[in-house]
Amino acid sequence: MKRILAMLLGMLILTQVEAKVYSVSSPDGRLQISISAGKGATTWALAVDGQTVLDANRIGLTLDGVELGPDARVIKVAKSEIRERIEAPLYRQASFDAHCNRMIIKMKGGWGIEVRAYDDGVAYRLTTQLPGKKRVGGETAEFNFTRPFDMLVPYSPTRERDRYRNSFESQYENVVAGQIDAARGRLAFMPVYIDLGQAGRLLLMESDIWDYPGMFLRTTGKGFEAEFPPYPENVSVPDGKYLDYLCDVDATRDYPWRIVAYGATDCDLPVNNMVYQLASPSRIEDPSWIRPGFSTWDWWSNFKLHGVDFKSGINTEAYLYHIDFAASHGIRYILIDEGWYRRGDILHPIPEMDIPRLCRYGAEKGVGVLLWMHTHVLGLEPDKVFEQYANMGVAGLKIDFFDNQEAAMVGRIAMYAEKAAKYHLVLDYHGIYKPVGLSRTWPNVLNYEGVMGLENAKGYSADQLDLPRNDVLIPYIRMAAGQMDYTPGALRNANRNDFRKINERPMSQGTRGHQVACYVVYDEPLAMLCDSPSDYLKEEETVRFITAMPTAFDRTEVLSGKVGEWIVTLREKGGVFYVGGMTSWQERDVDVDLSFLPAGKWTCRVFRDGINADKVATDYVLEQLEADSSSRLKVHMAPGGGFAIILSPATDLQ
Repeated sequence: MKRILAMLLGMLILTQVEAKVYSVSSPDGRLQISISAGKGATTWALAVDGQTVLDANRIGLTLDGVELGPDARVIKVAKSEIRERIEAPLYRQASFDAHCNRMIIKMKGGWGIEVRAYDDGVAYRLTTQLPGKKRVGGETAEFNFTRPFDMLVPYSPTRERDRYRNSFESQYENVVAGQIDAARGRLAFMPVYIDLGQAGRLLLMESDIWDYPGMFLRTTGKGFEAEFPPYPENVSVPDGKYLDYLCDVDATRDYPWRIVAYGATDCDLPVNNMVYQLASPSRIEDPSWIRPGFSTWDWWSNFKLHGVDFKSGINTEAYLYHIDFAASHGIRYILIDEGWYRRGDILHPIPEMDIPRLCRYGAEKGVGVLLWMHTHVLGLEPDKVFEQYANMGVAGLKIDFFDNQEAAMVGRIAMYAEKAAKYHLVLDYHGIYKPVGLSRTWPNVLNYEGVMGLENAKGYSADQLDLPRNDVLIPYIRMAAGQMDYTPGALRNANRNDFRKINERPMSQGTRGHQVACYVVYDEPLAMLCDSPSDYLKEEETVRFITAMPTAFDRTEVLSGKVGEWIVTLREKGGVFYVGGMTSWQERDVDVDLSFLPAGKWTCRVFRDGINADKVATDYVLEQLEADSSSRLKVHMAPGGGFAIILSPATDLQ
């Protein structure tokens, strides 16, 4: 009898600790994320249409030396449904519906996991409900694939001094899951693209990071495991020296979302909302002062103006000229890039620069002034800088060279956004990691770089750089995480054989039509016109076509395309439609179906590659047609080519 009781007691104990699986599915039933908790590691798995594609991915967190994850004891599981209408000012669509099924798992020991399954992806985040502050020693996160799927991965450059320092501008490499030599020790950063074949596409991303490091991905024999930059010894100016922990946190908090975004096809990815819908809601009650728009830019053209009666360079006269040009072309801002303030002293402009005068003149002309600054000069206490320049009338700031995603820098970036909002300053973040939803929380952050943008054409030769391929990769991958700062608009356009690295008079790879298409295809609420105003004045057709378009839209849809090959994007703003297309170095014919148009006649203005654009990349045609919803436009794109279309009610342009 005693033996029987002992056996029953043993079976009871085993039942309590044996791992159990808790699952939640997307509203359409296609995606299912499962959490296994109990004996051994806590793990998650993802199934698409009933087939497991990610499996046995460990979850864990170490706080004050205590590891949460192994041998977890589940004490409560709650499931619910979330339906919300998300207002999204300055996003790729003005508002959208978000619908998910949610599961919250509470564990013994004051921690838990929240899981959400949307039709466009799944996500989980850790939560802790513990007293006081804790030190995060590490986090375990894995992405183990069940088969050798094809992937597109941006790898960090190898740096002996600091493996975590990174401008996040790498080109994408084609790799296969599980077939990467993990000993190479290379770190990837997100988003990462996974091709599931007929089952769809995945993107690895994260969202809602607060006072916590961003995630790198280290290759393994199965896929990836997370690696996080430790806390820096020197917070003010990171120098590659780190402490032995990630960060200190308030121990009652939510941690960042770990996201696997989903699209049935490539065309679903550029409009994926996972990062935005999982971010914290806006903390700006009235965002009406935040204005998107175009901006002139001086750095690409090396501050060179011509045909003027003053010496070009970094001086007041040059930027008065920028303001006049902007005002005459409906351009909202001018951007004054590096060199305007004394070295290391951001509060004192150089003698040649009269910032108050420029702000006053800009206000008279309806043009805002934006100022570039280095984050390490701006520092950890930016209030004095923000207040001084806001009082002068400066409209916003471009802050550059963050170049890492350790917890202290993540905190600095959020702090800048909050303080800038206090002074009604818009922000353009350059030299930064991918978006993680901050622009939902602080919509005054208009742009993020974290992308292989046009400026790289100044520093790489033709055999090192393939921008046309890059340009039709990033809408599907990087842009899914949020807006970019690509800085298009080059007028010196070159085909594959003619391109040269010329810093003083830089050129783009691909055609003029390709450059114009960027303004439709890319999410950039603050859209740069990268070339010199003096050159734009000689290309009035191009600049006036570009500035006839908005930089923020009511809705976005991708009509056709394939990652790395081509894309055709539809936008709408205020009842006017915009279509943009671009291709890699492979020339291509596309058929644009205009059935999205409401009834009636429409004026169709088309900016497309000229017949000789394959030989002379600046060759273009600007034509005007009449169209309706039954029309189809056949457009040829030259190698590295592109096009843009503006469709207005026919009465608008009579």
